[in-house]
Amino acid sequence: MANTYTQIHLQMVFAVQNRQSLIQKEWQEELYKYITGIVQNNNHKMLQVNGMPDHIHLLIGMRPSQSLSDLMKRVKGDSSEWINKKGFTRNRFSWQAGYGAFSYAKSQVPKVIRYIQHQEEHHRKKTFTEEYLDLLKTFEMEYDDRFVFQPVL
Repeated sequence: MANTYTQIHLQMVFAVQNRQSLIQKEWQEELYKYITGIVQNNNHKMLQVNGMPDHIHLLIGMRPSQSLSDLMKRVKGDSSEWINKKGFTRNRFSWQAGYGAFSYAKSQVPKVIRYIQHQEEHHRKKTFTEEYLDLLKTFEMEYDDRFVFQPVL
């Protein structure tokens, strides 16, 4: 797209199906690299990726050449297929339907990067559900409690 200039910074948050803690430290870094490859192969810029055993945060510089929903379909679909092919989990791995996406100004990017980098520390004080609902409220997003999460099994 010649002469198209954009500055789109998005944080996406998505959870493992039923919010199960399936992402293990032994293969977590490999998963983050795989997801980074998906983002980069779709011509976006990965700024930060990190998470916990039950969810992931991505911060990307998004290009306008692809819709967010198409990118997330690819990230979640390709990464779950990769996890299953690698046999990292006993049962079939999948991500929970849906995701949260939050936009930031360039001046906010360093703070968001630090926030994502320190997920483990952050979650000593706050559950994933509390964190996610805080994001929805901070960004003044309308939501229905019945559809925010599937119950933990």
